[in-house]
Amino acid sequence: MSAIDYFQGVVFPATFSMLPKKMDSKEARAMLLAIGLQESRFEERRQLGNGPAVSPWQFEPTGVSGVLSHKASRPVIVEVVNMMDYPLGTDLHRIIENNDILACCFARCLLWTHPNSLPIINQPTKGWMQYINCWRPGKPHQQTWEGFFNQAWEML
Repeated sequence: MSAIDYFQGVVFPATFSMLPKKMDSKEARAMLLAIGLQESRFEERRQLGNGPAVSPWQFEPTGVSGVLSHKASRPVIVEVVNMMDYPLGTDLHRIIENNDILACCFARCLLWTHPNSLPIINQPTKGWMQYINCWRPGKPHQQTWEGFFNQAWEML
């Protein structure tokens, strides 16, 4: 099973079974795939060069803290953390390195904090702007985004 098949067939169903139904959509799945491809190609769990980012979505500790503290995402992610039986004081950043379902929940919740609707097919520029606004990558590579965005929609 390829990494993409694993995320689409195992991680996404588990993730969306734990989140409110309104958080599941083709647009959400496409953005999660596109961002995972952009950040790690779904191949790396730890940032290359030994940086602080972990999981296929390359969360830094501040990203985890941001999801835990944002008024739109906090109630949802706290419920997920409780469902997974992790105490809130646990180092969740360390845990998401190897817990793909929790990492995916954090990624979806981070997108949930954005005030605009998710991009639809053929809106890679809107997707890029949301990705930049939510992930705030240190060294963004816009030249790869459109291809990954389109690939994500093709995989759905």
